[in-house]
Amino acid sequence: MSLARIAWTVVVMTCALACAISFVAGYSGYGWILIAVGLAAAVNLLPDRGEDPEPGEDSPA
Repeated sequence: MSLARIAWTVVVMTCALACAISFVAGYSGYGWILIAVGLAAAVNLLPDRGEDPEPGEDSPA
């Protein structure tokens, strides 16, 4: 796993935690914004179409 992938995973997890805290505290508007930011950050975790598979992964057929 690359450093960039780890960093984006940390961002997504931080947004999820902050979202949960926001909803529990009654700040639903901020919670929805954090969901949107987390989903936008999660897009960076999707594999690229032209990306070579990491060692040990099967190549697409």
